[in-house]
Amino acid sequence: MRGSSGPKLSGMQKQVLGLYRGFLRAARSKSPEDRCQIESIVSNEFRRNAKLIDHKNFLYIEYLLRRGKKQLDQLKSPETVGLSSLNVSFPQDKNS
Repeated sequence: MRGSSGPKLSGMQKQVLGLYRGFLRAARSKSPEDRCQIESIVSNEFRRNAKLIDHKNFLYIEYLLRRGKKQLDQLKSPETVGLSSLNVSFPQDKNS
């Protein structure tokens, strides 16, 4: 049972949080070493995006959600043993 002490989340915020939790759940099915690496990569990636991306840039956030869902589907596959991180810089227009 959850209390209502926190702020109300928007639909997109709920999607992002759900995706994050999905990655952590999927990491549980991997080996302990892979799990630790996956959790670290996922945490760092979400924190980095939270700092760098304009919270009003809905199109880009939706793109990241779609990309994240595809990556999560791949991670859930039993053949997938780990996760890698790719740092790509995109110029962000704060007015978009």
